Amino acid sequence: MNFVAFERAKQGTGASRRLRNSGKTPGIVYGGTTEPQLIEIDHNALWHALKKEAFHSSVLDMEVAGATAKVVLRDVQYHPYKQLVLHIDFQRVDDKTKLHLKVPLHYSGAEESNAVKVDKCMVNPIVNELDVTCMPSDLPEFIAVDLSKLEKGASLHLKDVKLPKGVTAKIRGGQNNNPVLVSVVPPVVVVETPADAAPAADAKGKGKGKK
Repeated sequence: MNFVAFERAKQGTGASRRLRNSGKTPGIVYGGTTEPQLIEIDHNALWHALKKEAFHSSVLDMEVAGATAKVVLRDVQYHPYKQLVLHIDFQRVDDKTKLHLKVPLHYSGAEESNAVKVDKCMVNPIVNELDVTCMPSDLPEFIAVDLSKLEKGASLHLKDVKLPKGVTAKIRGGQNNNPVLVSVVPPVVVVETPADAAPAADAKGKGKGKK
């Protein structure tokens, strides 16, 4: 994906407020061998771009003053209740340096699994994105996860997923290096006991007596 940004000379709270009032969003680009660069982006174009999943998990082409640079989105600050982006951060991408980024997981095939089709289980995704490290050229837009082999009583763990070539998952804490990504929940079966049925029978008997 590509987007257009403009150089921003002024900084500070007052300058940022005036910028937002004019329909622009202040931002910064950092990283690499050059100094951080202040930028501004058209707010409406940015708002629509942020709704696209790929904008959050892909290497982006940023055009500033006629030059194009490779960047990734690092942080977005939203207004607490208005549909307003207050500030945005990008990091320059070095082709020779690994990236650490969150990549969305796309689940499919659950309806075809024995867990759902035969045993009527519920399939609950627990993790929707994965922290990964990889070279920029290996960064996937998303990671596809096939759930068609799910069985009753068996959850899907990280080690059950084949990651794209060159991509390594980063697990926080290090204590559990094989977290559950998807859980399989058996259907709830309600069994009526004789004790539950007794009040209903008594009620029918009392109704007949009154006649």
